[in-house]
Amino acid sequence: MLTEERQNRILRYLSEQGRVLAADLAVEFDVSEDTVRRDLRELASAGHCRRVYGGALATAPDLGPIPARIETRSVAKQQLGRAAAALVRAGQTVFIDAGSTNLAVASALPRDTALTVVTNAPAVALALAEHPLCTTMLLGGIYDRAKGACLGAATLREVRQVYADLFILGTCGLDADMGVTALDPGEAEIKRAMLEQSGQLLIAATGDKLGTVAPFRIAEAREVTHLVLEPDAHSDMIASFEALGIAVSIAG
Repeated sequence: MLTEERQNRILRYLSEQGRVLAADLAVEFDVSEDTVRRDLRELASAGHCRRVYGGALATAPDLGPIPARIETRSVAKQQLGRAAAALVRAGQTVFIDAGSTNLAVASALPRDTALTVVTNAPAVALALAEHPLCTTMLLGGIYDRAKGACLGAATLREVRQVYADLFILGTCGLDADMGVTALDPGEAEIKRAMLEQSGQLLIAATGDKLGTVAPFRIAEAREVTHLVLEPDAHSDMIASFEALGIAVSIAG
């Protein structure tokens, strides 16, 4: 098998499964593990995957600025938003950070449920403007238009003044082994601080985030309390999260 053929097969496996193991590929291709590792290095250098111990993971997708992300897979995100919102309990104080799926969660929060929402995302605050029983606290800081979020030292200071029952986190990458990851270091810092100030962690994730990894770690996967996934989530992926003690719900 030629190098290009091997690498195309690896890319297909990454697309289908989210991860590959060097040892398994070496057996399948009948080549040495050094050859496979060289293939993975080349694919990683081209931005097609991220090397991890023993193999590689698909790279978390960069879907562009928040306005573009809101228009992408909107129906699926609305389903995820409704399923995640149903897990919020009356009287809770909830962190909701920026993200197009999190915006759908905020929009779906039941209007007959009293709660407090703390957010660094103006769009999330606006989505709750007509909620009659929600007290909304908008965190300050420097507004990043592309991220749709307030970030920086001022935001961090304000986060640390709040103790929340629940953190609804928007993730870039999510993998049972590599954990919860983000593409931007500033966003990751705020997310880590919100997690430290929260009792539970809920993530509603579209399928393109699963089995992928971004450069900046937010949390170990086992720190997730509840995970809401799309109906077509792979059973092996679901099992890997449930094995860590995560409660998994399927939207729709």
